[in-house]
Amino acid sequence: MKGVLLKMDEILAITGITGKSGQAFAYCLEKHQDVIKSMFPGGIRLLLHKERERDKDILTCFDIERMYGDLEDDLFLSEALLGVDTIVHIAGIHWSRELTTAAASQFVRRMIMVHTTGIYSKYKEAGEEYRNIDDFVYMMCKGKNIVLTILRPTMIYGTLSDRNVASFIRMVDKLPFMPVVNNAQYELQPVHYKDLGQAYYDVLVSEKITGGHDYILSGGEEITLRDMLIEMGAYLSKKMRFVSVPFPVAYALAWILYLITAGRKDYREKVQRLCEPRVYPHEEATRDFGYSPRTFRSAIGDEVREYLKATGKLDREMP
Repeated sequence: MKGVLLKMDEILAITGITGKSGQAFAYCLEKHQDVIKSMFPGGIRLLLHKERERDKDILTCFDIERMYGDLEDDLFLSEALLGVDTIVHIAGIHWSRELTTAAASQFVRRMIMVHTTGIYSKYKEAGEEYRNIDDFVYMMCKGKNIVLTILRPTMIYGTLSDRNVASFIRMVDKLPFMPVVNNAQYELQPVHYKDLGQAYYDVLVSEKITGGHDYILSGGEEITLRDMLIEMGAYLSKKMRFVSVPFPVAYALAWILYLITAGRKDYREKVQRLCEPRVYPHEEATRDFGYSPRTFRSAIGDEVREYLKATGKLDREMP
């Protein structure tokens, strides 16, 4: 009975608010603060890692409660979810089991989970692990009548803190030749972090439509990695030159590195996934909540400009 009474607080809990898409989500919450305050009169509670996360001025227009702890700590999660109505989980799929278990024990009514399109990978380690987590979340939410929405972004880009496109920008700028596998002729659909933040907000405020549904959140265009690199090179005023390695050779080299390091450096599946097309439609998200992501070609210039600023090369003329 105590848990049911606490439900009246109608608190919104958020994980991962300090990440790139989390900050874009925070911007949307601030922009529409009247809507959010009416939906969650109990306020907003941020679940922050006590060592890694720095919340500074995030969501200053709200009466924010900050709780610091570890998302693998069952006791912390149980305390953090007391009185929570809705969770937006942005921190990552690897903590979803623990979060869902705690949510079920604390009478949480609704969960929005940001997972990954990695579940569609045909390679065992990446795909199987993510599918197992998804299955667990589905089972727990169904058993406890929790309204569940899972969001699946593709490769995220837009700031130098991303681990994908930012690395390519540095390589394009510094290397005389760009090493690729199979001529980098496989299609990707990268998504900008600001489009994700807007999507999280739109899903949050449209429960009648989005509750109980899953959505792919891919970028606004399909583009080969080769063309992505060429676009980056154009903004860096650099003509691209490629050195292509056939997939069997690249995979064999990954195996050799794995063996000579006794398994400490294992890039075998990364090489496999490097040549795996990752294009996924987002029509359902567009239909249900107006999802309209920007194209890679229209947005990559901002990230290159950020790179040039960080490296002291901003005076370089950009197209």
